[in-house]
Amino acid sequence: MSGPPPAPLHLRLMRGNPGRRPLRPEPEPARLPEPPEPPAFLIGYAADEWRRVASELHLLGVLRGVDVQLLAAYCVNYATWRTAVETLATIAARDPVTHGLLVRTADGNPRRNPLQKIASDAAIEMLRLRMSLGSARRRGAGSLRGGSRQSADRRSSTGCWRKGGKTSCSKR
Repeated sequence: MSGPPPAPLHLRLMRGNPGRRPLRPEPEPARLPEPPEPPAFLIGYAADEWRRVASELHLLGVLRGVDVQLLAAYCVNYATWRTAVETLATIAARDPVTHGLLVRTADGNPRRNPLQKIASDAAIEMLRLRMSLGSARRRGAGSLRGGSRQSADRRSSTGCWRKGGKTSCSKR
């Protein structure tokens, strides 16, 4: 299928269906009757975050069965981030000069503390996963198929667009 992917049903409804074509309902993932319990492999901070986030997402009506593993991955990254940040704070309290930002290597050279990279990577992954949580409803069946990639066609305000690595411009 060429061209951009079809717009989600809720966007088509908001635009008012000017073509008067019949709108087919999109399949929606099943809504969970109650917030699920955390999986057995989530412990400590991860399980606490699961309970907090799962209950909020459930109250909002956006937690679906397809989001459970995504939520678990988010909670694992939250636990990693929080542990790294707390450990950095402990190190910073004992290091008035670099506040734990630098460590000495075996040969005595200063180097960025690896905990900073761990905390940064976990935070980036948390944000990426959080953007996807609850989006199964917005994507419709796309989440059931593993998500659909955005169209490579992008038109800018200059009248140019990119398609498959080529840039084309319309003549005005």
